[in-house]
Amino acid sequence: MIRAITFFFATFSVSCFAQPVKDTTTHLEEVTVRAYFVDEPLLRLTTSAGVVGRGTLEQQSGHSLVPAFNTVPGVRMEERSPGSYRLSLRGSLLRSPFGVRNVKIYLDEIPLTDAGGNTYLNLLDPDGVDRIDVLKGPDGSLFGANSGGVVLIRPEGMGEDNGYNGSLRVNGGSFGLFQEQLSVKFNPSPTYQFGVNQAYQRADGYRENSAMTRATFQTVQRWNYMPTGELRLIALYSDLQYRTPGGLTEAQYAENPRFARPATAAIPGAAEQQAGIINKSLIGGLVHDVQISDKFKHVFSIFGTHTDFSNPFITNYEVRDEYNFGVRTYLDYAAGNPDAFLWRFNAGLEWQQGGTDIANYDNHGGSKGDEQAIDALKSHQHFYFVRLSADVRNRLTMEASLSLNYYRYGYKSDFPISEPLFTDRRFDAEWMPRAALSYMFMPQLSGRLSVSRGYSPPTIAEIRPSDNIVNTALEAETGWNYEAGFRWQTPNRHVFVDGAVFYYRMEDAIIRQLRETGAEFFDNAGGVIQRGVELSAVAWVVEPRRQGVLRGVQVGTNLTLSRFRFGNYRVADDDFTGNNLTGVPGSTVVSSLLIRFPFEISGYVLHNYTAAIPLNDANTVFADPYHLLQAKVKWETALNQRLTLQVFAGGDNLLNQRYSLGNDINAFGGRFFNAAAPRNFYGGVVLRY
Repeated sequence: MIRAITFFFATFSVSCFAQPVKDTTTHLEEVTVRAYFVDEPLLRLTTSAGVVGRGTLEQQSGHSLVPAFNTVPGVRMEERSPGSYRLSLRGSLLRSPFGVRNVKIYLDEIPLTDAGGNTYLNLLDPDGVDRIDVLKGPDGSLFGANSGGVVLIRPEGMGEDNGYNGSLRVNGGSFGLFQEQLSVKFNPSPTYQFGVNQAYQRADGYRENSAMTRATFQTVQRWNYMPTGELRLIALYSDLQYRTPGGLTEAQYAENPRFARPATAAIPGAAEQQAGIINKSLIGGLVHDVQISDKFKHVFSIFGTHTDFSNPFITNYEVRDEYNFGVRTYLDYAAGNPDAFLWRFNAGLEWQQGGTDIANYDNHGGSKGDEQAIDALKSHQHFYFVRLSADVRNRLTMEASLSLNYYRYGYKSDFPISEPLFTDRRFDAEWMPRAALSYMFMPQLSGRLSVSRGYSPPTIAEIRPSDNIVNTALEAETGWNYEAGFRWQTPNRHVFVDGAVFYYRMEDAIIRQLRETGAEFFDNAGGVIQRGVELSAVAWVVEPRRQGVLRGVQVGTNLTLSRFRFGNYRVADDDFTGNNLTGVPGSTVVSSLLIRFPFEISGYVLHNYTAAIPLNDANTVFADPYHLLQAKVKWETALNQRLTLQVFAGGDNLLNQRYSLGNDINAFGGRFFNAAAPRNFYGGVVLRY
């Protein structure tokens, strides 16, 4: 922790609040968050939040969302191999060894998180994302069951730009990286606009058996059929395929980190079995947004997804056919005098239904063999929510919200036993309240307090994990979160500081365990106590301007301190009470620097310090701390009045650290380590119209 604090005060970064330079004004744009249906100033928001804006996304490499997400304190995103994402908000990765769980994610008004609790975040192309708002801590009052937080993604094409524009991006890099992305937007009429994003990405990967390809097509279409009414279509098709090299023991990791998981006397290796993921998904929905009067607004969305999923694994070959559909609707009513007393009321519901047909076969070198188990599962969740907020003289903001959450699933076996009917498992309806306030002590300083309840039922992937056994005894996680924070900015918004402390006590935490074959299963541990501190700061040392050698210098830093401990937690005869929570570093510091030069040249440097990470519940094995240094330089020039050319180049892991960005936790046989790539480089061009 001392080392982390030293780094915090010694280094600076462009934080997630960085905004692109637009003119020579000394007053920068105010950062807003669309957390609760309307854009609100971040300075006055009652919840802890992070904003990954367009400016921050453009400073990244463009082929991964990981560095951008990790600029938000309290957020940890990992990529075990190209295309294999894990995301954690203020919590452990115990539930998310291979994906995203325990976090609710939306694409505009469409949930990416399905009725079974799973989210395929890796389907998105990074250049198809315009903005990411992260709400940290349990916030189910408006967004349904979660105990980690909420991620709100605005897709490319949702901006307010008029006319025709487009861009073509091509880049390549080390380990076979190639990426092409085409984005166009049209306004055929004053009332209709649509955007299309197409992307293709491939990589050979650093390790054996870690190649990846992803082809995506995304469209956002907006029809303003009247001045106060809009109908939106959002659709995404993604064809993602990537290999999974598997974990290595410490000895194997030291000998050659490029190895894929080797075979043993009893179990074949990852390359031999062609272990990997094939995910072909279609996601789409319609959103109707109408301002009925100057006080009254209604939003209704209908959505659906279909996924064709295959996973050749070490011990089996799994095939899943998944579907999901639902509706979300809410009313927004605002009244009062903004300079005296302004109040807002929201009420709505979200309903989802999903189904999954899962079949497991023997895996013969990447080909399906005999059946092992075939099951059908269905999931259903819905919740009702209300929210009341009041603003007193632009100084005091008070909020109270409540949701009632329902969840159930059903299952039946088709092989080796054929069951004619589904067996249902219903969870008790759960209330998720939230109360919060924010107070402006002065025009540039605010403080906030909140208390909220978290609730997260098990996902379908946890109920029926890779051991092919349906676990009906798995209970939902619950807990209470208490939080306090402050925000401060200078009058010209050149300096912004955001801090928070929280205490979250979780009960019935869902944890991942492994059988001797390597197949996983999940169980409920006892309590988990999470105490944390988050602090971010950003400052323009040299304000944006159009003269001088330095046209702008921005520095800042983000610090996360996590004191997460197991409460009463026992597995068989082992007592892990009081141990560090598996998979969570005690501290991280993300620091970077942005410098703008004449001739539209800029440089960006990002440094990520991550402390040691416990890899098993017993805390007998830790991943070493590491320093990850990234940099990017770009130059932009106008070719004519309409065409702009950008040339960029960058590098990752410039210190050539040996580290694992995505360890296997509680790994059987000590196979904890998934080596990340050493020093590597990329470069490319962007042509904008």
